[in-house]
Amino acid sequence: MKRYIFFLLLALTACVSAQAENYPYRSDYLWVAVPGHADWLYEKGERAQVEVQLYKYGVPQDCYVTYETADDMMPADGKGKVELKGGRAVIDMGTRTTPGFRDLRLKAVVGGQETEHHVKVGYSVGEIRPVVQEPADFIDFWRKGIGEMRAFPLTYTKEKAEEYCTDKIDCYLVKLILNKQKQAVYAYLFYPKGARPGSCPVVLCPPGAGIKTIKEPLRHKYYAENGCIRMEMEIHGLDPRLPKETFDDISRAFNSKENGYLANGIDSRERYYMRRVYLSLVRCIDLLTGLPEWDGRNVIVQGGSQGGALAIVTAALDSRVTQCIVNHPALSDMAAYAEGRTGGYPHFNKMKGLLTPEHIKTLAYYDVVNFARHVTADTYMTWGYNDDTCPPTTSYAVWNTLACPKDSLITPINEHWTSDATERGQMEWMLRHLK
Repeated sequence: MKRYIFFLLLALTACVSAQAENYPYRSDYLWVAVPGHADWLYEKGERAQVEVQLYKYGVPQDCYVTYETADDMMPADGKGKVELKGGRAVIDMGTRTTPGFRDLRLKAVVGGQETEHHVKVGYSVGEIRPVVQEPADFIDFWRKGIGEMRAFPLTYTKEKAEEYCTDKIDCYLVKLILNKQKQAVYAYLFYPKGARPGSCPVVLCPPGAGIKTIKEPLRHKYYAENGCIRMEMEIHGLDPRLPKETFDDISRAFNSKENGYLANGIDSRERYYMRRVYLSLVRCIDLLTGLPEWDGRNVIVQGGSQGGALAIVTAALDSRVTQCIVNHPALSDMAAYAEGRTGGYPHFNKMKGLLTPEHIKTLAYYDVVNFARHVTADTYMTWGYNDDTCPPTTSYAVWNTLACPKDSLITPINEHWTSDATERGQMEWMLRHLK
């Protein structure tokens, strides 16, 4: 069942509530951009007009706004200047003859200070299709990898993490050993206090991009408070208790633009960094479904950005997954830039020498779109249109590829974020769809 729910920017107060995410924190300036279509969607060939408003201290500003128009994540193909009168003006964004998104990028100088904003609208979005093609041996490649991984016995340590226990939940730090080389991933396991055998759905939560600690482990404690076992994991084998300064040093050394882990080993599908990461997801499900408290039915994966990508990967590789909950998935249609199309994070087009034919062959085995073709679990996906990290074009490429039962929550104004209410709503959707 499809369900489109649109959070629209219908009033200035709605903008104010979102400004901490969509605008500079505590900015004196507030932009309001209202497309002519309430859902921000058009058909190919339609011209989109956007009313632009600019406020300082809540007072409408009369000034000039310069703007550029472009296809999603692409160089500008048009520019202009418009005068705001009473703080308002209408800008014609033009149209598209192909499915996709257009971006209106805005700048103004008020009181000597420059302020910027942008808004994206979509055209015939139901027709957006990915560029990436699935390799003929895609499934065989991953089945072989899973078999090799499982030749090493399931091995992990588990210790109480008292600092994250509450009166309602218990927390444990797990170190899951992946192979003979003792490469590992760490995770926090959250249980309902006093959980009975056979009583709990299990939820795997892979992380967003970066080399960093497991951020705010108690942020989603309401999963365990509502009867689930939740596993918050990292993917690099780094103890989350390490000081932030250590993570920062490691990130600077091994995740800079020229040597980031998402490009590490990209010359070979067998040596690519993310191979071990993808296989570790299945190993985490092995661990979770081996817990005596698991209810024997419900296996959920949930994450955003890179974590959303990894949730889809897990659901495709492991038939035990019954639900897949995703925010704006990264790693989607990554090589589309090589064809002059909008591609997904990590935007390899910005890294000189990365999108070679050989590298593109490797990426096809790791692109989330190819995994989306194999998801059968009930799926709930959320994305926004103003996202420049995981652009809406690639979210639709994933969404339109999914052939499983699926629901969506579309939040047009959102950039690369989801609200606390949206994230709580994902758990509520999960609870309604338990087996």
